[in-house]
Amino acid sequence: MRSTPARRIVGIALATAAGVVALAGPAFAHVTVQPGNAQQGAYTAVDFRVPNESDTASTVKLEVNLPLDHPLASVRTLPLPGWTATLEKSKLDKPIKVHGNDVNEAVSKITWTADPGTKIAAGQFQEFRVSIGPLPTDTDKLTFKALQSYDNGEVVRWIDEAKEGQPEPAKPAPVLTLTKAAATDAAADGHHVEATTSQDAAAHATVKSSDSTARILGVVGIVVGVIGAGVGFLGLRRKGDSAAS
Repeated sequence: MRSTPARRIVGIALATAAGVVALAGPAFAHVTVQPGNAQQGAYTAVDFRVPNESDTASTVKLEVNLPLDHPLASVRTLPLPGWTATLEKSKLDKPIKVHGNDVNEAVSKITWTADPGTKIAAGQFQEFRVSIGPLPTDTDKLTFKALQSYDNGEVVRWIDEAKEGQPEPAKPAPVLTLTKAAATDAAADGHHVEATTSQDAAAHATVKSSDSTARILGVVGIVVGVIGAGVGFLGLRRKGDSAAS
């Protein structure tokens, strides 16, 4: 009979641990831009990370709208096997200066469409890499509204913008935070930046791997701690029962 409270404690500990793991999951479910920050005025490469949220359908298209209020003169997609990328351009209301030249139009939309037999299936995610720049210097963020299409006809609209002081919206748009360049930094040249893309990609991959590992270890640590607390309490209770006997 004395084992009943002990089982109850262990059961509560396991339920709590499961809840922690469940809460950790939604952070990975949004369509996001990775890494989430870059330097103003620079050229950079980012990934649009797209998880498949459906258990019954697969993702077959991604549409990303680029902001025309802060247009990007250079937009290039990295070839991705099984996917076809299409870039749409729009005329700018006001030309922008890039390296002393007037730019009258900019890419306003990128669409990745899965080739036959290709998809993001349940439990999977895909990353769509883009080189962009120069990043604007008169704003601290760029918002990329995205549409995720499934093979059952469903379209998820990741277009809601977060507002300060309010909870995160259910379908937030991917956001790239822009930080000011250091005073000692020289103005980056587009060709020079693109020449270092391979090194940047390797560093980016390392950062992503470290970040994912840290998240997983953090969740595991919480789970182990909760279970350990339950087992420790059980041990103390047994010692108390032995002393009473």
